[in-house]
Amino acid sequence: MTEFDEQPIYAQLARIGKAVANPVRLRLLDVLDSGERPVDKLADDAGISLKNTSAQLRELRSAGLVSTRKAGTRIYYSVADEDVSRFLLGLQDFAYGRLADLRDAVSDHVGDPAELEPVTAADLDARLADPATLVIDVRTANEYALGHVPGAISVPMAELYDQIASLPQDVEIVAYCGGPYCVVSPRAVRLLRENGRRARPLDGGLSRWRREGRRLHARPQTEAGTTMVSTS
Repeated sequence: MTEFDEQPIYAQLARIGKAVANPVRLRLLDVLDSGERPVDKLADDAGISLKNTSAQLRELRSAGLVSTRKAGTRIYYSVADEDVSRFLLGLQDFAYGRLADLRDAVSDHVGDPAELEPVTAADLDARLADPATLVIDVRTANEYALGHVPGAISVPMAELYDQIASLPQDVEIVAYCGGPYCVVSPRAVRLLRENGRRARPLDGGLSRWRREGRRLHARPQTEAGTTMVSTS
């Protein structure tokens, strides 16, 4: 028996599988998908050591999943293109549908996804011009500046309790954070409801919004060399 003739082809396909068969690399891709970062900022935002981040970025770049650009003395990393974003969305959805252990892990981490009646990205997109809907971004101000849902206002979770009284009562508030595994927006929704506001989270957070091809708004960054997220 001989080896199959197409082995070199499948070996190349397997490079992508190898690149994403690592939880640290998947975490880095999720963070980079929200905006480019230098390696030190990426390590800090991802909660991963700088040394490990650098090593894993080399693997991701080798597989064509990450690209770089240089600005002055700094190198900025980002996902290679929108195809990577769509691939990550498909991978997460496929795994969630197939793996009961993943569904249990998500529930243990953020609670029952259905409990808070999340708003889908498509539903929110159709409601952006509706004055009865208020969208709040509960990530940090810096994350908000990198890119946010059009019309969303920045209310970082650390400031939410103090700002609840200033939020209108005659609207439904849709709160979002970074992605499907982020615990911040569920906490925000629970806090808002405890204080008499109608509130729901955005299903999948900003990452699903972006990965489904919806536009972001951004503002120029004060740090030299950082670019705006595309709003197209």
